[in-house]
Amino acid sequence: MRYDVFFAGYGGQGVLLAGNLLSYAAIHEGKNVSFFPAYGVEKRGGAAMCTVVFADGDTGSPVVGNPSVSVLLNQLSFDKYAAKVKRGGICIVNSSLVDTNGIDLPGIEVVPVPMNQIALDMGDVRMVNMVACGAYIEKSRALKSASLEAALKKALPERNHKLIPANIKAMEAGAEATRG
Repeated sequence: MRYDVFFAGYGGQGVLLAGNLLSYAAIHEGKNVSFFPAYGVEKRGGAAMCTVVFADGDTGSPVVGNPSVSVLLNQLSFDKYAAKVKRGGICIVNSSLVDTNGIDLPGIEVVPVPMNQIALDMGDVRMVNMVACGAYIEKSRALKSASLEAALKKALPERNHKLIPANIKAMEAGAEATRG
């Protein structure tokens, strides 16, 4: 099976860490992975995006024109990339920052998750990326949550390993928000 996911937001939201985390989780499950990060020249606040492709066999190019799943963390990313999701795909949006009213995306399931609000309620808006990862694995069923938990040790620098339990809770909250 082959999966692809496109993450986009602005610098400081942890977009690249989310992609890295998903990559390590897929490797943990024995998959082949392509990870393609891209970001603006600004230190904070510029565009940040990444594509992760993982499969049992060959992954092919990490450049995906029409992703199966997109996770869009801000309005600019939604406006620019939501319509590129392939028909039958999923567009998970940070409804704390993205207004989808009046937007029609035929054949695309739009999943609003108040990611910033969930992260704030947990005490740290910087966990928005973990909330997003939890929402992604719940909706896509592409990876196991246990694999993401294991991948946190590789994706986070050792000085931040004390934050792993909070990150796991944020992922669980993101998954829960997609269920109800």
